[in-house]
Amino acid sequence: MGSVSLKIGDGTARFKRATLCSSAVNILMIFSVITTNLFALYAFTASPKNQNHHHLLHHAHKNISVISEQVSLILREIDLSQKKLAQMEKELLGYESIDLSRPNIANELKLFLQRHQLPLGKDSRTGITEMVPSVGHSCEKSSDLLSQYMSYKVSGPCPDDWSVAQKLIMRGCEPLPRRRCFAKTVSKVGLYPFSLSLWKPVGNKTVNWSGLNCKNFECLNGKKLSRECIGCFDLVNGYENQRFVKAKSKNDFLADDVLALGSGGIRVGLDIGGGSGSFAARMADRNVTVITSTLNIDAPFSEFIAARGLFPLYLSLDHRFPFYDNVFDLIHAASALDVGGKPEKFEFFMFDIDRVLRAGGLFWLDNFYCANEEKKQALTRLIESFGYKKLKWVVGEKVDSVGSGKSEVVLSAVLQKPVRV
Repeated sequence: MGSVSLKIGDGTARFKRATLCSSAVNILMIFSVITTNLFALYAFTASPKNQNHHHLLHHAHKNISVISEQVSLILREIDLSQKKLAQMEKELLGYESIDLSRPNIANELKLFLQRHQLPLGKDSRTGITEMVPSVGHSCEKSSDLLSQYMSYKVSGPCPDDWSVAQKLIMRGCEPLPRRRCFAKTVSKVGLYPFSLSLWKPVGNKTVNWSGLNCKNFECLNGKKLSRECIGCFDLVNGYENQRFVKAKSKNDFLADDVLALGSGGIRVGLDIGGGSGSFAARMADRNVTVITSTLNIDAPFSEFIAARGLFPLYLSLDHRFPFYDNVFDLIHAASALDVGGKPEKFEFFMFDIDRVLRAGGLFWLDNFYCANEEKKQALTRLIESFGYKKLKWVVGEKVDSVGSGKSEVVLSAVLQKPVRV
């Protein structure tokens, strides 16, 4: 017999069998069986031999009645213990931490978070009897905002609230609950066929500009959105259409040179915080499929990437990569790799990169901004601890990309993941 434990932690329902609680219940049940047998043995052996047959039967029935009462009591105690132990497990694991009894909690949120019994009962392989929807554990800290997100008309149009969803994601409420409403549609006019779409300008009417300060790409191209996105929506003028094929400094590696290091084994890749998707586009020109992780911070990155015929993955950098182990041949990252916070936070991130990169795969660190020598040394030590082979490693200075005019220290490297036994 085993108890089932369900946890909402990193956004995924987990199931535990053979826990300490289930072991305690098993011991208790064994004890009850032994006790019942001892009572039965007592009932049929405790009477003196010189009593008559009628008296013996009466005494036996009386003992059996006492035994039945004792067994019923034991079964009730077992049931009560199981419920108490299950509740203790839930409290220890933090499960059901979202208080749905609070006022102003949206009905849809209550419905979505309900447990669902498996249609055929208990699953024979896992022991699971019910499923719990995946919701990020940090949603509990933003339950009012989450309830706002889940307030809508069922089967009607979704509120124009993607900015609310992104705010929840940035607060760690990830993954978000599903909704039963229709997202706002945008008329996709002026789209080009693939692969012509990779480097053709994207029209303003192909994206949703609500919630953004800029209402067209001309406005965005005049802004410095990040180190990786300065004029990154301009695919005709400027430097964007020359990236990865023309170097501006010794830290700018060329796409063909990096792919040659992979000895023809580069087929699928991941670009972390890839701006407007130009790295993925350059790889697509070379028959390499690249997924670009992104958020729509101050600009419609996801829609722009999709309009180019590429694959945007909408998630924060704190989210565990939703890919199985050892699936990518190439991972590309620039200063988006800097997740900030304590060193352990960066280690968690690097270990997840290592997890999804196959043995022999390449990790391309592209112009990573080193704020100071200490940060550069810490990054170097962490990378070396993974045992990667340094195929290219260049530390240099370049003019600050965010426009201060000062020079900054950047690290570019191509590293190869080792085969670990």
